[in-house]
Amino acid sequence: MSAVPDWLAELARLDDHALGCVLRNAPPRLRRRLFEEWAWQAHGGQSEPDRDGPNADWRVWLMMAGRGFGKTRAGAEWVSARARATPDGRIALVGANLDDVLKVMIEGESGLQAVARSGEEVRWRASRGLVEFSSGAVGYAFSGERPNKLRGPQHHFAWCDELAKWTHAEAAWNNLMLGLRLGPRPRAVITTTPQPIALLKRIIALDRTITTGGRTVDNVHVSDDYRDSMTAMYGGTRLGRQELDGRYVDQVEGALWSRDLIERSRSFDMPLRRGSAATQDERNSFFDRIVIGVDPPAGTRGTCGIVVAGLGQDGIAYVLADASIHGASPEGWAAAVARAAEQWRADRIVAEANQGGAMVETVLRMVEPDLPIKLRHARDSKGKRAEPVAALFETGKARLAGSFEALENQLVGLMPAGGYAAPGSPDRADAMVWALAELKLGRRAAPRVRRL
Repeated sequence: MSAVPDWLAELARLDDHALGCVLRNAPPRLRRRLFEEWAWQAHGGQSEPDRDGPNADWRVWLMMAGRGFGKTRAGAEWVSARARATPDGRIALVGANLDDVLKVMIEGESGLQAVARSGEEVRWRASRGLVEFSSGAVGYAFSGERPNKLRGPQHHFAWCDELAKWTHAEAAWNNLMLGLRLGPRPRAVITTTPQPIALLKRIIALDRTITTGGRTVDNVHVSDDYRDSMTAMYGGTRLGRQELDGRYVDQVEGALWSRDLIERSRSFDMPLRRGSAATQDERNSFFDRIVIGVDPPAGTRGTCGIVVAGLGQDGIAYVLADASIHGASPEGWAAAVARAAEQWRADRIVAEANQGGAMVETVLRMVEPDLPIKLRHARDSKGKRAEPVAALFETGKARLAGSFEALENQLVGLMPAGGYAAPGSPDRADAMVWALAELKLGRRAAPRVRRL
């Protein structure tokens, strides 16, 4: 860990009563300086890895910890220290979305403005999307929703908050790492609650990743009521191990899809997979049907799940594309559905009507009047509806035509007979379920007996 001056180390070892006496009797300027010194306040897992010891060549510091551990404070303190030491520093600030970057990483109660020392000014320039530090260093706001914004810019340092929540985590991370190349020792810190996503697993395995973390109960500043309540509700559960203990749980026990099942179901060698150069005639010669599943969002901040699937002449249903869109207006996500339908020449759009009812069809037809729409009303939970579709993957009757990280991360959280073992909504997974159910699980209406 980073070296702490002996006198500060001694201060950190004092009990609460002795520490209170020291602080009360210290001159105001010294007392303020002590309160602003992070090195002696950081508890286990919050301290920066060695800068001069055996781990000095680290490139990624992964702070994976439970809720309320103090990840944001530690990340903000690390960035502030880098800004002081590197007056010409360019620092990437990457959150799940720009709203989180501002409200959590910059203006939050443990953010960059809150941890600034006396005489330091941290200015947010909204029109330019950047933070100006008193030293001259600059922080640039990015989000996991728009990974292409990270393509091109170069940085000395990066702070990635809640990476497991990023919509396009793989693309955003790759673009960030390719641009993290300024200065003699470019580095990134990740502050996140663990989620079972493939990217996080790969980062943990990197040779130059140092992983620290801890549990919610390790933070003495978290109230006893919160700790006791959360432990009573989630202690000993998979969710508790993940959200309170900060442990990476790669496989959600009992989930309908496992990582192994997903890998076994992948078809990279199929010539008509997503992104291939196949012509539309070639697609039509292979697929008997192409269907788009749509899971409309409840509001404008949500994600509209839009998944394209095709029924091959081999009898297998293939997931061909994930065209889901986040944060769009009703007209925006309807236009995305119409684009996918045109691109793939879909013969059916199956849309869940629970959110908005007939309005879903109205919005879609406002964009394209001739869309072949079928509305479906969900009577069971998302997990329950997904069970027969998971069975299709188990028996080889459904496959993934390529890699779909965001969709796959949702699939491994779907539980049988109900729940979803991850934050948010499995919108992409639900859209996929609607599409594959239409292709492989549809039932013809039974013939009616007309009374004479």
